[in-house]
Amino acid sequence: MTAPLIGSAEAALFVGDAVTAPSMHNAQPWRFVLRRATGTIELYGDPRRAMHRADPDHRALHLGCAAALFNLRVSAAHHGRPAVVRLLPDASDPWLLAEAAFTGTAGDDEDLAALYPALRRRRTCRFPFDDEPVPDALVDGLRAAALLEGCRLDVPDPWHVDTLLGLVRDAEQREEIDPGVRAETAAWTYDTDEPATAGAGAGTGTGTRRGAAGGRPRRDGIPAAAFGPRSTGGTATVRDFGRARPVAGRGRAAFEERPQLVLLSTPGDAPADWLRAGQALERVLLQATADGLATSMTSQPLEWPELRWPARNPVAGTGHVQMVVRLGYGPQGPGTPRRAVAEVLHVL
Repeated sequence: MTAPLIGSAEAALFVGDAVTAPSMHNAQPWRFVLRRATGTIELYGDPRRAMHRADPDHRALHLGCAAALFNLRVSAAHHGRPAVVRLLPDASDPWLLAEAAFTGTAGDDEDLAALYPALRRRRTCRFPFDDEPVPDALVDGLRAAALLEGCRLDVPDPWHVDTLLGLVRDAEQREEIDPGVRAETAAWTYDTDEPATAGAGAGTGTGTRRGAAGGRPRRDGIPAAAFGPRSTGGTATVRDFGRARPVAGRGRAAFEERPQLVLLSTPGDAPADWLRAGQALERVLLQATADGLATSMTSQPLEWPELRWPARNPVAGTGHVQMVVRLGYGPQGPGTPRRAVAEVLHVL
């Protein structure tokens, strides 16, 4: 029996869950289109929300959109409408990243549906973690999660963790002397209490200040409440958004001396690889959340081509690092705002 086509109400439900995904600077660079005639949902990247200086090839944009795609798959499976996904279905339109048809049978994706309770509990935690090690059994489960999406998750040796921390320091120094990167980061961060500015809508990616029109609160970017504290010791692997936008009264804390990091890698480094990596990243993050772990992401060295290659794990052989993930036990961390479904879902 053929499953009925999904309508706008179901599409809104799925997209509402999809947009809880992480993205670079919480820019939320995605756009969804429901084609009523076919009952398919198309996922587009939104270049107006790209980081044109820090992410010129749009690799990070693809990762964020793919994370949202994975969430859409989880939501659809939970609601008994498993999705069948095609990546990059139209070679003539590179911004059409994926197409999802809801032709599966209920129960086909039980492993995805099991992750649904973690969707809205997942946070990026920019606070210190405890020193308690993550059990090997949980790390093995995260490795398996990455493999299910065609990617690899490696645990770097202690000496390589030191290398990664050095690359983070190098990346931070490069950001400090690059006015374009500094302006871009500042455009996507804001003090929670600062007045909104006119001109809501798509960002230019050129450092233009973003705000909300008519006094409405922003629904994107990183508010100061989510910055986390300054590090009192050495380099913390979390990005310090307070460097671009200092906030009065922001606290300090000691982060882990030796953070527990994992490297998410792909064999290739083309847009299709980035889309697989973004789905694998979100699968790992949701599984970690379900396992009671806190997570954050470290992308600073990956934004500089000359630093990205040494970030790979040489013991594991060749591969392209798509994300460095920090794992541990710590606070859930504050949430960040999300754009309304009506703003990101279009029905045609």
